[in-house]
Amino acid sequence: MGKEEIRRRLLGITALAAEYCVTVENAAEAEREEFVASMLRLLPRIYIEFNDVSLPDKHSGRHCHCGDDDDCCGDGTGCGSGHCDHEDGIGEECHCHHHEDRHHHQDEDDDFDEYTPISLEEEEDDRTYYPSYIDEDYYENVRRHIEALLGPDDVFLETFEEDMKYSDTPIAASVSECLADIFQPLYNFISIVKETDGDELEGAYRECKENFAAYWSQTLCNVLRALNHLFYN
Repeated sequence: MGKEEIRRRLLGITALAAEYCVTVENAAEAEREEFVASMLRLLPRIYIEFNDVSLPDKHSGRHCHCGDDDDCCGDGTGCGSGHCDHEDGIGEECHCHHHEDRHHHQDEDDDFDEYTPISLEEEEDDRTYYPSYIDEDYYENVRRHIEALLGPDDVFLETFEEDMKYSDTPIAASVSECLADIFQPLYNFISIVKETDGDELEGAYRECKENFAAYWSQTLCNVLRALNHLFYN
């Protein structure tokens, strides 16, 4: 998938996420059947898009222009100096194993190994951390409006809860809480894109996708069954 195609897909995901967030935020004014139908229309599309669209690794396919023939980056571009012009930052230090006469020169009595490993902390420094745009009060406000809309049908039995490993019976779960849990990362995603005028589109999506894989993809699948039951029963 080329860069233009990736950006086109990400813009579509942003619009889809925004539609979901607006629908959830307006639950207090919605009719129950209309709201449930909207969730059944949006949630599967959100799952498919986040499942299908993956960005290349930040450090893969990077191009080095160091004017040397050695392939120190292991990417076939040829790089023999300590700094490379990568796609993700001009002049970023290249963490490669250079020969001693091409790396940081050391004194003859220096006991440090030439191939000093990079710590996990240094690798984490390249990661961008984004703020959360939702506080606890706003999350609760969103959740309560959905709970009031659904009434007693907000509660459903769930077998994929973490606590199920300690129980022989299904655990009670909440539709409103599930939808609010999905709302939070999507709202953060579209807020980052808006605040940065789209400059952080890929970074914001990358973070949201990580959270999708970590927890809210399962939440989405769980609540979809409950919403389907409400709509057709």
